[in-house]
Amino acid sequence: MLRQNVVDYISPEAVVTLDGLFHERVRRSSQCVAYRYFDEGLGEWREMTWLSIMQQVVRWQQALLAEHLAVGDRVAIMLKNCPSWVAFDQAALGLGLVTVPLYVSDRAENIAHVLQDSGAKLLLVNSVGDWQAVHALGVDFKHLQRVVSCQPLPAGEDDACMRGLDAWLPPADVQGELQHRVADADALATIIYTSGTTGKPKGVMLTHRNLMCNAWDSLSYFAVYPHDVFLSFLPLSHALERMAGYCLPMMSGASVAFARSVQQLQDDLLKVRPTIIVTVPRIFERIQLALRNKLEAGPAYASRLFALAVKIGYSRFDYAQGRAKWQWLHLCWPILKCLVANKLQARLGGRLRLAVAGGAALSADSARTFIGLGVPIVQGYGLTETSPVISVNKAEDNVPSSVGHALPRVQVRLDVSGGLEVRGPSVMQGYWNNVDANEAIFTADGWLKTGDVASIDYTGRNTDRPFV
Repeated sequence: MLRQNVVDYISPEAVVTLDGLFHERVRRSSQCVAYRYFDEGLGEWREMTWLSIMQQVVRWQQALLAEHLAVGDRVAIMLKNCPSWVAFDQAALGLGLVTVPLYVSDRAENIAHVLQDSGAKLLLVNSVGDWQAVHALGVDFKHLQRVVSCQPLPAGEDDACMRGLDAWLPPADVQGELQHRVADADALATIIYTSGTTGKPKGVMLTHRNLMCNAWDSLSYFAVYPHDVFLSFLPLSHALERMAGYCLPMMSGASVAFARSVQQLQDDLLKVRPTIIVTVPRIFERIQLALRNKLEAGPAYASRLFALAVKIGYSRFDYAQGRAKWQWLHLCWPILKCLVANKLQARLGGRLRLAVAGGAALSADSARTFIGLGVPIVQGYGLTETSPVISVNKAEDNVPSSVGHALPRVQVRLDVSGGLEVRGPSVMQGYWNNVDANEAIFTADGWLKTGDVASIDYTGRNTDRPFV
């Protein structure tokens, strides 16, 4: 048994591909908890070991083999975060297939475009209704040969194209071994489509190396241990969750609990009691708004006590970061921690030691409030096109107004207009089936243009990795 705070990392070089990473984690940690999920039928949280999820992957591979798909074929998945998402993805990767994740809440028109553009041959959905909304558009999906529904099909719905999962999967006692058809780190692993807010969604081509290098470099900025518990609530179709909430825990041996929904997040935090969360700023803003509403409805002294706790707590943070002097008011912290900070931390489960915020800018007010009350938030920045993290703050060198240090193998520079450009092993292969977009996003010498204006600060403690 590994001791507390002893890492068990698996390097990309040792396993080459994402399915190789999974196989090695199963070998090392077969009886350890890999995933937790809420069983709606039983009304309780359940656990799956690495060995049990591997047994599921073997079943999914057998079902995919029966579809006679070739290496490089695309298969699409439109499920909320759950063990089946992992099983399908790992089964596909082991067979050399390319996973195309879809947002369950996306518009039917966007889903249709992604299925057409990627040429997906198989689609996994939660229910018949999810597919019917897309099918009703009348689009000719000439490549799509199978739609699989996780929920049982209504009578008469089973046809040559559509199958229920129970009928599609082989029996639970199927015998077999994990297959690994591809041993090339630069083989295409997934196509993640952008949101499409500025035109049709574009398919970002990410390799096994892209995602694993990004996870490995992120682990050099903060340690993750086998006893850590992630709470996964960003969609796995989002590049940040795919890397930081899926690939990175697998690489480090941590377990992942799949949240039920954003609406049930507060209850899930209390039940799961995560040690790490990867999220977007709006989650903190939502919690902060609830706190403010509660304070406004309460006595005036409570608001003053809260403000004092934030002020002194943030001053202590600045002192710990080496940016301010010690103050005698810091002596009040043990009392304020008991009266104010502990209550906020309890709402987050009481064990949170790291919160990574990305996807949008964390407001200065939110950063000050949560960091001041002892919630260890580090802000990062990235793009789907960079797998996705470009930079992230370190807990011991945290400047909340920045998006942190560039990752070890990520190079950053500014163009003449201050636009940020990057290159490194986590930069995408390019956009799927979109020559014009590829020409527009890469410079003549191979740097990726992020489209964001930035400044680079070389005055921090870690000057070889500047703040962005």
